[in-house]
Amino acid sequence: MMRQDSNDDSEDVSLFDAEDDTTRKSKKSKIRHPLASFFHLFFRVSAILVYLLCEILSSSFIACMVTIILLLSCDFWTVKNITGRLLVGLRWWNQVDDDGRSHWIFEARKPSTRGNTASSDSESRIFWLGLVICPFIWVIFIFSTLLSFKIKWLAVVIMGVVLQCANLYGYVKCKVGNKSNLKSMATNYFGRQFFRQAAKEEGS
Repeated sequence: MMRQDSNDDSEDVSLFDAEDDTTRKSKKSKIRHPLASFFHLFFRVSAILVYLLCEILSSSFIACMVTIILLLSCDFWTVKNITGRLLVGLRWWNQVDDDGRSHWIFEARKPSTRGNTASSDSESRIFWLGLVICPFIWVIFIFSTLLSFKIKWLAVVIMGVVLQCANLYGYVKCKVGNKSNLKSMATNYFGRQFFRQAAKEEGS
């Protein structure tokens, strides 16, 4: 009877641990900042849609151009100052010292001592996918503008590439840092993959 009680206790502990694992996974996949996630994609996707549908929406080139530039500017400010800090805990800015020299500052939020992260996996995925895909779309627009001889749109498309690539460059620098950090990240990644594979082989 005593042995049976001890076995029951051990089973209860494993069940509670399993529940803790599921709650941790649900927290990681949960979107904690839905408004920030929405506006992270809203302005940049809206600028692309207006560019593609400008001839249908309005016959005025000036109105479409101003609308696209405003959306790109709002996107640049929102991503740089709000969504990067909330969704992935990264921030970058340019600072001019007293001598007139320009300094680029890149910051990343340190993980808390409890092991909790400020952003979930879903938010990080939304942030990086939106940050990487949209600049490539504007680069494609440059080639399409040149091939279709729509030179009047070239300035707007170049502005889209510059503004969105600036945010992409800033956040990549925040995430990766210098070359030594890049090498350490690659080493840690392949090390984790190796240990996972070894653990699977042992389990099988």
